[in-house]
Amino acid sequence: MPGAFDVDTDIRSKGRAPDRTIGELAARRHGVVTRRQLLCMGLSSGAIQRRVERGLLHCVHRGVYAVGHPQLSLRGRWLAAVLACGPGAVLSHRSAAALWDLATVPASRIEVSVARRVRGPARVVLHLSRALEADSASQAGIPVTTPNRTLVDLAAVVTARRLRRAVERAERLQLLDVAAIERLCTGGRHGTGMLRSILSQYDQSIVWTRSELERSFLELGASAGLPVPLVNVQVAGWEVDMLWCEERLVVELDGYAYHRTRAAFERDRRRDADLQLAGYRVL
Repeated sequence: MPGAFDVDTDIRSKGRAPDRTIGELAARRHGVVTRRQLLCMGLSSGAIQRRVERGLLHCVHRGVYAVGHPQLSLRGRWLAAVLACGPGAVLSHRSAAALWDLATVPASRIEVSVARRVRGPARVVLHLSRALEADSASQAGIPVTTPNRTLVDLAAVVTARRLRRAVERAERLQLLDVAAIERLCTGGRHGTGMLRSILSQYDQSIVWTRSELERSFLELGASAGLPVPLVNVQVAGWEVDMLWCEERLVVELDGYAYHRTRAAFERDRRRDADLQLAGYRVL
């Protein structure tokens, strides 16, 4: 992802006041800027240091600053850690799983993968990994391992129970590609046996995706003159497919692509019971 964090050309060319320009850049980068970006804006080393002394910039890691105040969001801390590890670094393992919404992890632990040996910042766990470029993506503006690579990396550092939950979550979010994961499970990577065992429950031939099922259902409802429901919203602690609030009616689209495991079946039964106790009719 060359140039992903360069200063935008239009900002460089408009001659705006430096502090306004810095603020605009930080607003798009979770409150984080790098020394390189500041130098590209035309600031000197002395100007950067004066802003640090005045409390306009706060050093998070070497060469990485928080703008305005030192308190960064979790995504800001993730991005700062990645930027501090140099070009080609990506968020990975448990931190990547949290960014993709596949798992929850302690906010204090940040994991980053790099393709070459570097000296990482304090409190950042580094993983040396080859061929990262092909397995890298960007999520919320943060360089990160792809969902499939994240699951492979996760298999090496979590229990089977946590890995199974992450795989189920990836399927629900339509991020799971069984064939792609199989291609990554090479070279004797630790945990790949456990991951293959979990993936054996999934049928690679299924092509009827959740989004297609939802789209078909909405088209069917519109043709019948039904009011448009809310889609994929939280009710009584569960995410439901379709909701008509006034009628207190929930419709779940039980496509086989998502409901083909015993765990998913049992989870659906718990969901239905909780919704009915909360006064909703579930179809």
